[in-house]
Order: sequence, then C-alpha cells, then structure tokens
Amino acid sequence: MIKWFRSGIALKIAGVVFAGLMLIFMLTAVDWSKLTTGTSVGSVNGHAIDARVYSRAVQQATEQRQRQTQQSLGIDDDRAIRNDVWEKFITNDLLQSEYARRGIRVTNDEIFDAIRTQPLPEFYELPEFQTDSQFDMAKYQKWLSSSVAQQFVPSMEAQYRDEIERSKLFRAVTADVFLSNAALWQRYRDLHETVTIDLAAIVPRQVISDSAVSVTPAEVEAYYKAHQAELAQPRTIFTSYLAIPRLPDASDTAAARARAEELRKEIQGGAPFADVAKRESADSASAAKGGELGEWTRGRFDPKFDSVAFSLPIGALSEPVLTRFGLHIIQIESRKGNKAKGRHILIPIEITGAHRDRLDAEADTLDRLAADRVDAAALDTAARALHLRIGTSKPLTEGDKMRIGVLTLPDAGAWAERAKVGQISPIIETPFALYLFRVDSTRPPGLPRLAQIRDEVTQAARNQKKLGGARKIADELVQRIDHGATLAQAADSMKLPHEVIGPFTRVTSPVHDPVVVGTAFGLEKGKHSGVIAAKDGLYVLRVLDHAKADSATFVKDLDKFRQQAQVEARQERVQVFLAGLRSKANIVDKRAKVLQTAPGAAGPGA
Repeated sequence: MIKWFRSGIALKIAGVVFAGLMLIFMLTAVDWSKLTTGTSVGSVNGHAIDARVYSRAVQQATEQRQRQTQQSLGIDDDRAIRNDVWEKFITNDLLQSEYARRGIRVTNDEIFDAIRTQPLPEFYELPEFQTDSQFDMAKYQKWLSSSVAQQFVPSMEAQYRDEIERSKLFRAVTADVFLSNAALWQRYRDLHETVTIDLAAIVPRQVISDSAVSVTPAEVEAYYKAHQAELAQPRTIFTSYLAIPRLPDASDTAAARARAEELRKEIQGGAPFADVAKRESADSASAAKGGELGEWTRGRFDPKFDSVAFSLPIGALSEPVLTRFGLHIIQIESRKGNKAKGRHILIPIEITGAHRDRLDAEADTLDRLAADRVDAAALDTAARALHLRIGTSKPLTEGDKMRIGVLTLPDAGAWAERAKVGQISPIIETPFALYLFRVDSTRPPGLPRLAQIRDEVTQAARNQKKLGGARKIADELVQRIDHGATLAQAADSMKLPHEVIGPFTRVTSPVHDPVVVGTAFGLEKGKHSGVIAAKDGLYVLRVLDHAKADSATFVKDLDKFRQQAQVEARQERVQVFLAGLRSKANIVDKRAKVLQTAPGAAGPGA
C-alpha cells in the first residue's frame, strides 16, 4: 500500500474518480435533498433544479475546463459551460424519469462486473496500468484487489451505475433498428457516388440593380403585413465602443530586427543553430526539432521566405527575412530543383519598449475612467482624454457575438446581453485591440414597428420584385444551353457567376440547398438542369462528371459496412429519442433572473 501512495497513483486515481463523480453527484441532486436551498434555477417536468447544486456543478465544470486548457476562461467560455451543465441537468432528469417509467434497474453484481472488466477511459492513460506502453488488464485487476482500490470502488459505483442505466435504456430504444440491404445500398451510395458540377447562380439582388426596381410605400406596407412572422426579431442590443489598437509599429519591427541580428551573430560566433532555435524560435513546431523544417517544395511557404531559401548558399545564414509571420533566420542544408531542406528561427514582431509603455498607459487610463462603470457619460470622458473616436457596433441579437465591421469579438456579446442601458463593459482584449463597450439602447423581441425597419422592409420588397426579372435571366441561360452552348459559355456571355464544384458525395456536398444537390445526383454526365428555385435565388447546373457507386465493392464489403452502418443508425436513433424527450418536456429556465439576484452568485449562463 505504501508503494502505491508513494508512486502517486492514489492521487491520480482520486482525480479520475472524483472528476467524474462530482458532476454525477450534482446532477442527481434529488438524492441530496439536504443540500438544497429552496431556490431553484428552473425545472424539468416540474422537478426543480436547485440553484446551489447547479452553481456547484458549474464551478466543478469550470475548474475541469481550466485544468484542460491551462488558461483563463472568458465570458463566452463561462456562458458555454453554464449552458452545457444546464443541458446535462435536463438530459439527466429526462433519463431518470425514463428509467423509472421503463423499470430499468442496475444490480450491484452488474456494477462490480463492469468495474472489473470495463475500466474507466482515463485509467488507460495511467502508466501504472501499462506494460510496454499498452494498457495491461492484469495490472488493473490486480490493483482492484488491493486495499487501496477498495477506498475508491464505492465512489466509482455511481459512475458505473449511470453508464449501465444509459446503456440499458439505449439498447431498448435501438433494439428494433434494422437496415435492409436496400437501405444499406442507399447509405453506401450516399457515401461513394460522386458528381462534379458547373453551377451558375442567378441571385436577384445581385443580377438586377436597385435602381432598376421601384417600390411604392403601399408595396412596402403590404410586404410588412404579409411577412410579419419572418420580420419578427429577437431582443436587439445597440452598443458603441472605444478601441485602442494593439498592432506593432515601425519601432517594434526595428526591435525584432535587432534581436534577430543578435541571434544571427550568436550562431556565427559558434552557438549551435539547434540550441538557439529551441530557445528563441516562435515557431514551436520546428523549434522543438532545433528549427528543422524538413524538405519542402517551392511555393509551400511565404514567397519572400522561398525567394531567399532557393537562392541562399548551402550552409550560409540568411540576413533576417521579413514575412507576415515575423523575421526569419534561414539556413539551407540541401536543395535540388524545386525542393529544399533547411531550418529556421522565427522572431515575432511584438509590441515592446516605449510603444508597449504607451499602450499600457492608455489602457490604464481607459480602465480608470470608464471600465465597468454604470455612468454612460464615462465613455465620452475617456474618448476625450485619449483622443479616441467613439464607434458604433453592429446591432447585436441575443445569443449572437459582437461584430465590428468584419471582426467578431469574444465575450462582448455575452456581456452586452446581461448589461443594462448605459452600462460600460470591462476592457475586452483581442490580439488586435483593446475594446470598451457601452449599451446605448435595446429593442425588445417581437415585430418592430414598420418605421423602425422601413429600410430593411423596403429592400426585401424590392428583392421580391426582382425575382421576376431574375427568372427571365435564368430562362435565357437555359435557352442558350439548349441551343448548344455549354453552361460555362452561356454564363460567361451573360456575365453570370458560375463555379465548378466537386467531386463531392451527397454527404460531403459544399452546396447546402437539398434541391440543388438532389438535382445534381439525378442527372447523367453532360446533362443540365432547368431553372432550380432555391431560398436564396435561382440556379442552373450542368453535370461535368457522375461516378456511380460500385455495387461489386458494396457486396464484397457488405458485412463490414453493415456493422458500421448499424452503429451509426443506432446513434442516430438515440439522438432522435433524446430530442423527442426534450421536445415534449416542460422546461422552465429561471437562471438569468435567479442567478443575477442571488448573493455571491455568478452571472447567468443563458
């Protein structure tokens, strides 16, 4: 026993067992009624989920995620964890009810037999249970008979009971899953039949200019009345922001170049290239190998890198080479034709020196004057002090991420959903800038007044009228193909966009419209479709190649394919079953309200 404790395995196994046990402990809160507070964060079919138990489960999941990622978690991570734990509570409650309804029970003998013959996945990674880097069942079972193991077995029982109950339920749910040869052939075809198509898109809003279509106020009102369901919007949040850019400038490039020159001189002075690369290179993959890149073909790397690599004398050290990744010191070991073998050291261009001091001072000012304030005017004060322009973010719909132009920002959206009008965010860091957001106003969910979205409705009404004109263009395209032109020739002559796509299967199609995909697989090579009406426009396609699935190979591999397909079909059935349980359940989510007001509680997860 002393040997086991000294080896550290007791602590390792404790971590394995209790990491899984804690969440099960929390999920089965009904068995731990003494811990409940009387305050619930919601319910599933009338079964309350205790606020304290839910919060402890979130804390446990957060700590586990932090251990896995080895880095701090942001607001988006926090929301994702909270929602994931919430879904686990819902699923567990629904499954517990289903076990009771179906009379599913697990005996102690079943649990002990599973513990003995089916180790937890984490056990396979413990060196103490391995022989020649492979899991050794004999070592595991020998450990189970030890007095040390007996301390952990009772804790493991809860995990195994949960897994066995689920296994029994899912076996019952999938017992009647059977795939006939015809169904298997259809699955096989979906995976192996391929087409390559030339696809022309006739999107009304793109092929017909706005100036060519007029829309009257009466038409706008009529469109608004006829499309109220699709015009309804979730809660929308309007924000403004300040940004302090964090991009390197000329002084940072100069500092990186000076560092690169120092390293180059160090190598010229006798220091091994590999040692310097391991110590200094920002390219972690090659740094671990002493900077080695192996052999590559011209064109694989940045053009500036390749230009030097394919002209540098063998064995020589390059001057620092600037690419979009930073500065490189390159040494070529061999080269033949378009292939080269060599190594490099990457020195990144990072904010440093006086530039970093200035940005840190600005960040401190931003934090001091405005961050986490409830006074909306504080953002204006900070803008004046730092000579920054206040920008306007894109309207944020609930559940979405904050966007500024083409940039999507982490954490800001989750913060804005919980903030009140006039509230200012903490500083949100990205690799490119520091941001501070202010909630200026919100729009409740539902159908906005026409006056609020008139421009949007006007454009939608205009696009609807454009559909008739787009149909005429699509019909003309088909006529030209019918008269002998290829789709490419006809589309090019009409200045319509088209793209060759494929080969692809039904399950790997990059085209997401099922009508387009179905049409493509229904045509023989060389044939073209008529006009295909899709949600976002009109399409015409021509099949350039159509490779049918090989029935002889299917027959040869039938048994193996059947086993795989049966597993997938059962997994699909389980997912449908769980979705069905959830759709029929009465789920009440009060997390946002309860956790915002509970003393010492973290923010809501939803």
